[in-house]
Amino acid sequence: MSSKDEFMGAGGDDSGIRKPFLNTGSWYRMGSRQSSLVDRMGESSAMMRDSSVSVLVCTMIVALGPIQFGFTGGFCSPTQNDMIRDLGLTLSEFSVFGSLSNVGAMVGAISSGQIAEYIGRKGSLMAAAIPNIIGWLVISFAKDASFLYMGRLLEGFGVGVISYTVPVYIAEIAPQNMRGSLGSVNQLAVTIGIMVAYLLGLFINWRTLAVIGILPCAILIPGLFFIPESPRWLAKMGMMEDCELSLQVLRGFDTDINLELNDIKRSVASTCRRNTIQISDLKRKRYWFPLMVGAGILIFSFHSYRLVFNILNLVGMKVGIGLLVLQQLSGINGILFYAANIFKSAGISSSDAATCGLGAIQIIASGITTWLVDKTGRRLLLIISSVGMTVSLVVVAVAFFMKDSISVDSEYYYAMSMMSLGGLVLYVIFFSLGIGPIPWVIMSEILPVNLKSLAGSVATLANWCSSWAVTMTANLLLDWSSGGTFIIYTTVTAFTILFVGLWVPETKGRTLEEIQYSFR
Repeated sequence: MSSKDEFMGAGGDDSGIRKPFLNTGSWYRMGSRQSSLVDRMGESSAMMRDSSVSVLVCTMIVALGPIQFGFTGGFCSPTQNDMIRDLGLTLSEFSVFGSLSNVGAMVGAISSGQIAEYIGRKGSLMAAAIPNIIGWLVISFAKDASFLYMGRLLEGFGVGVISYTVPVYIAEIAPQNMRGSLGSVNQLAVTIGIMVAYLLGLFINWRTLAVIGILPCAILIPGLFFIPESPRWLAKMGMMEDCELSLQVLRGFDTDINLELNDIKRSVASTCRRNTIQISDLKRKRYWFPLMVGAGILIFSFHSYRLVFNILNLVGMKVGIGLLVLQQLSGINGILFYAANIFKSAGISSSDAATCGLGAIQIIASGITTWLVDKTGRRLLLIISSVGMTVSLVVVAVAFFMKDSISVDSEYYYAMSMMSLGGLVLYVIFFSLGIGPIPWVIMSEILPVNLKSLAGSVATLANWCSSWAVTMTANLLLDWSSGGTFIIYTTVTAFTILFVGLWVPETKGRTLEEIQYSFR
């Protein structure tokens, strides 16, 4: 009996089967009907049965979450002057407003793994969308700073959950030959959200912009009812019939899923069977990194010391946390957040236009990455990205140091301004080619299913803590020394080259189960 036939017979008594928080949508259950019905529905139905189309539709729906993520990050830049004037805010109050999204995201990151564990990937996206919508409404009707702070914290919480859940969901539904490309859609969607906020903010009132911020999550919520839950999460929860149906939908009803389904079953059985380690296991690859994140994990792990001990010794944690921390310590958020001021200090008169141009370039580069990542591999793109960022930051630092030593009227001053602008553009391009999207892809690939919730939460929290630290210090560092600031960021990107070369594995063309088994 085929998998398809089994699904037809599974529609009877299922009262004893646990169901996810958001049950899978009904549109795809047409695949379990007779082929004569499909023939009557025509080519559109046949297209929806195609594996790549089904997975792509799911990815496009959940990508509304990262668009919301980017919109939240880009909201402050074009609205700062109007909000300060309308509400009588001080600069410090507005700075607090901007930074509170990071604080909310830290809380969301801590809880994201457990939320995704208990109510599913789709359920956690629903849980993230609701506070985002409420937060934007609170901001749009705000009368003073307290309402702004409340709304920003709610947005940040939702973004923190989204930043973990979306890459994990995409990695768990994507076939191995498309996983890198589809995973990179996450970062592409973030850049689109930033760009939309930049552009709309130049033309419309900040309150109207806040109302528009509701749209991504308002569309996401009904969209979640029309896509399947992650088959790997369903398998871990013991809902094997739902897992089989979800996987069949994602791979196409004419595809034999038995091999992949058996791999998932074996992986879940293996990871759930063993929660402790022995002294002799410490020589194995996955257990030789016990100290890097121990303190941080212990703070956030109250319920299971055995689970904590496993995570402390998981080499995948080193790779996941390391890449996500280095991604932020490279200075990207500080540079993008203060891009207009950086361009002004570099002598660029049209700073708003330059900022929008930078956002457009980031979208293009992120789009190219989605095409390249499954062709060239993760490691190569990460190394090229890190090298390119290092060289670009050196160019920017040299330009600022030289600009400080020459007169504004000098013929070389304009040349240094163009040199710094070119360096920043190259920096953003190289960031978007590797360090931007790929750490999220790798994090979602290398963590085993039994530890993914807690380990993923810690990795996401580390990313947001690093983002907050860079955003808070960037302006102070730029006031101290623009050239010195970029030298600091150069040091980080140079270390990233070494980190990738020594520790980051190549995951291209391998199933999630193969990747996770290689760390044992």
